[in-house]
Amino acid sequence: MDQEIQDLISLETKRQNEGIELIASENYTSKEIREACGSILTNKYAEGYPHKRYYGGCQNVDAIELLAIQRVCQLFNAKFANVQPHSGSQANAAAYHALLPKGGKILSLVLNDGGHLTHGSPVSFSSHLYQFIHYPLNSMGKLDYDEILKIAQQEKPDLILAGYSAYPYAIDFAQFKNICNVIGCYFMVDMAHIAGLVAAKKHQNPVLYADIVTSTTHKTLRGPRGGIILTNNENLIKKINSAVFPYYQGGPLEHIIAAKAICFKEASSAEFVKYIDCVIKNTKACRDELFKMHAVVSDTDNHLFLLNTLDSYQLTGLQAQMLLEEAGITTNKNMIPNDTLTPKETSGLRIGFAAITTRGCTQEEAKKIAYLIHRILSKEMTSKEAKKQVLALTKNWKKIEEL
Repeated sequence: MDQEIQDLISLETKRQNEGIELIASENYTSKEIREACGSILTNKYAEGYPHKRYYGGCQNVDAIELLAIQRVCQLFNAKFANVQPHSGSQANAAAYHALLPKGGKILSLVLNDGGHLTHGSPVSFSSHLYQFIHYPLNSMGKLDYDEILKIAQQEKPDLILAGYSAYPYAIDFAQFKNICNVIGCYFMVDMAHIAGLVAAKKHQNPVLYADIVTSTTHKTLRGPRGGIILTNNENLIKKINSAVFPYYQGGPLEHIIAAKAICFKEASSAEFVKYIDCVIKNTKACRDELFKMHAVVSDTDNHLFLLNTLDSYQLTGLQAQMLLEEAGITTNKNMIPNDTLTPKETSGLRIGFAAITTRGCTQEEAKKIAYLIHRILSKEMTSKEAKKQVLALTKNWKKIEEL
């Protein structure tokens, strides 16, 4: 009925099928999740919570939402959950509101070192409603827990926030909890990027340490686009529920909640654990191969690493992103620790393997992807004629086509 939209969806289908997706915050959902997202549940209004709705006819969506809550609590060893947030940003907004008064002080990572917009960016609601102060990474690009404690003792925040958008190393949530105990403040974790690794027990579970844990469901967790909030505190879940509805949101997206429930079931399987194992191995394989070719890269403990394109190839992150996209490799420009360029340009790329591993990528193919990245970004390949050669190479390379 709408050929314009259908044509555009077809083009996006082609792009997703033929490209090499290395954006660390993206993934490919199962057919079952996509079918739930497009199901008849989208027709139902269900403001409120199960058995406490503002509309009739909610018995079926009540059962779905309760199942989603049960599954996510079991997956992350949590006592309570809210599965209604439309996004990770709204989950964070609700979590802040549940924990703090307006103007409360939050200690979070320096944004250029890997923090998220909602962790105090001047263009985000977060910095307008709360007072943010920041802790930096050390000279090795890693968290310095002694320095974080020192800053916390000086600043006396109401809340310390951990969990990041571009941090390639394991996070010690137990250390953060100890710091919070010394200060006497709340501890919150935004595990959006590593939720899949936590679910597969490949990373320390923040739910065991934090007052509130938020996450998206669409990154390493491989579910629909949306957010969740977890806690083990019975008093806090009441505040969280009020902060989500009616403070920040109206009617929940019950079709997306159904898809989240499917996602949580998938993430509890042995197959999912194997998948996350492959993600970690592929990320490391690509990173190590680039390192062998003398590229300046971070190390990695998870699903992503940072490539310093400025020092490696004399290209800004934006230039590198554009060159790779011409060859069908999708990444995103990203600030790196101690970056001297602006967020619009950046000195690096964030490279992740969650999505391409879903497509079947192996360690050997991850190494070949590293070769492609290096070849495309190297000086001799930046001329117009050379770029044409790279495009021809990627189209004819059997292994790349098989991905």
